[in-house]
Amino acid sequence: MGERVKRSIRSGLILSFITVVVGLLIHSRIQAYSLAPTSTPIELRGYPLWAIPLVYLYDYFSHGTICLLFAFTVAGLIYEFAPKEVITRYMGSSKAVGYGLALGMAPFLTVCSCTMVPIFGGIVYTGAGVGPAISFLLMAPASNILAILLTGELISWEVALVRIVASIAVALTAGIVVSRTLWGRAIEKEYQVDSVTSTVKVEVVKPPLDERLWAALKFGGYLAKQILPYFILGLIVVSYIEAFLPEEIIRRYLTGVNGVLLASVIGGPLYTPTLVEVVLGRGLWVREGVILSKGALLSWLMGQPYDFANALAVQKIVGWKVVATYFIIALIGSISFGLLYGALSGSL
Repeated sequence: MGERVKRSIRSGLILSFITVVVGLLIHSRIQAYSLAPTSTPIELRGYPLWAIPLVYLYDYFSHGTICLLFAFTVAGLIYEFAPKEVITRYMGSSKAVGYGLALGMAPFLTVCSCTMVPIFGGIVYTGAGVGPAISFLLMAPASNILAILLTGELISWEVALVRIVASIAVALTAGIVVSRTLWGRAIEKEYQVDSVTSTVKVEVVKPPLDERLWAALKFGGYLAKQILPYFILGLIVVSYIEAFLPEEIIRRYLTGVNGVLLASVIGGPLYTPTLVEVVLGRGLWVREGVILSKGALLSWLMGQPYDFANALAVQKIVGWKVVATYFIIALIGSISFGLLYGALSGSL
């Protein structure tokens, strides 16, 4: 059997697997299966302490495995096939194109902090401009494809869409403001000079289709290994929160203006691994399908871009002044959009 035939068969098998995954998700949507856990607090409290997380995990994965499999598969495909080199190069062609690419492609080029910071560094080093780079940095963790899919399926698609809109507004504002500061301009000038003096044309040879498809699945598996342990730990914590945290406590401390402020402070600086913020947010603010405070929940979800762990890594590239600037803007944006969304939706 020739090498070309082997590669064609391999590509066909991988594409068949991807088709089955997409088909399963579509089937689950047509049948209106719930992809979120269906156990109530009263039911969970009826089990022994050691059994509560086991029941909750079984409940979740019996419903949500299809969604996770689809999300990781799509994330791998996008990361492998998205033209990262072309995008970073065109980001520097003009301000409008730069910001457009940063905001439009960030959710697809990165799905966790392990890929966000390196790509951010690549954007800065290519001389694309500190403004688009900051917009990318804030947009990626706030509205990456995994987080949006899980937010929509576990909480609500309304919250997921508002999260995207709010993230775009905050990321664009932060990018523009940082690019106009003295320290932002200094960083931009430094890397634009370096990129001009070191520009070399390199012809990139793309691997065959079967190798790229396999690499996409491997990257999806890599993400799963990086994210799922924290995700499962988050589900375990949420199982006890849903079982024992009284709704009265949530309504007293985690709703209203104080709830928004507390959610933005806790959800931001304290590092929450990708997807864990979704399950924790659901455990805190969703009771039997009812969101107790959409405003506080949105502020919590918008805290991903300005955690201390990523700030430490980013400051090595652009310095603390740039980090402090976008950190403050992101925090203000989280609070402002939380209050606005809560007021407009009548769920503050």
